[in-house]
Amino acid sequence: MIQSLAYIDPQAKIASNVVVEPFTVIHKNVVIGEGTWIGPNVTIFPNTIIGKNCKVFPGAVLGAVPQDLKFNGEETQVIIGDNTTIREAVTINRGTVDKMQTVVGANCLIMAYVHLAHDCVVGNNVIIANGVQVAGHVTIEDNARIGGLSAVHQFVNIGRHVMIEGGSMVSKDVPPFVKAGRYPLSYEGINSVGLRRSGFTNEKISEIQEIYRMLFVHNTNVSKALKIVQTQMPPTPERDEILSFIGDSERGVMKGFQQRSRF
Repeated sequence: MIQSLAYIDPQAKIASNVVVEPFTVIHKNVVIGEGTWIGPNVTIFPNTIIGKNCKVFPGAVLGAVPQDLKFNGEETQVIIGDNTTIREAVTINRGTVDKMQTVVGANCLIMAYVHLAHDCVVGNNVIIANGVQVAGHVTIEDNARIGGLSAVHQFVNIGRHVMIEGGSMVSKDVPPFVKAGRYPLSYEGINSVGLRRSGFTNEKISEIQEIYRMLFVHNTNVSKALKIVQTQMPPTPERDEILSFIGDSERGVMKGFQQRSRF
């Protein structure tokens, strides 16, 4: 199912039932898994690994060298998991010596015109909407949702089950289970709809909500708020995940709840 007008380097490893449409170029050391569809006018550079049952739409460019002046030609990779869809004109650059790879997990949807820079790690079941620009060394954990036209600063970490409002400027870490928006980026509540869809119980959602009230609503210093949560909330995997994420943050976390301005 490879069109005659496509070019595939002899050193590429393409599963037998992969479909490659016309005018696509696939370079050496590319691996593409079973059932994947590669649309027309796609360019896949060396050292790119694409999993099974993926879809790559026209104009996507995968595995190009990083836009990083420190890059020295090291042999790095792009890795894309199974069942992931990459829409039109997405660009995903390969890694640098920092992580040696840029990774997109399984079951993701990367919408049109998204850019994922070098050394990004995107988890499973992530949706990144149209036009989002993600700088280098960013981590986006499982089940996160990033609204269209947002920009994510380098070295930012975005936790699990996060929902980020479209058009956001994400320059600080965003802890798990929350909604974030406004400018500067601030806490807008927990992502209760997303959590319910992912099977979280009402009791668990209430627990997470209470933790973030202590952290982001009561206007307490974050260091003091962390101690309050540790002493007043019983240990659970979610509590410990939130505390570890905030405690380990190097860039600092986003602001707490703020009233929207009236114009």
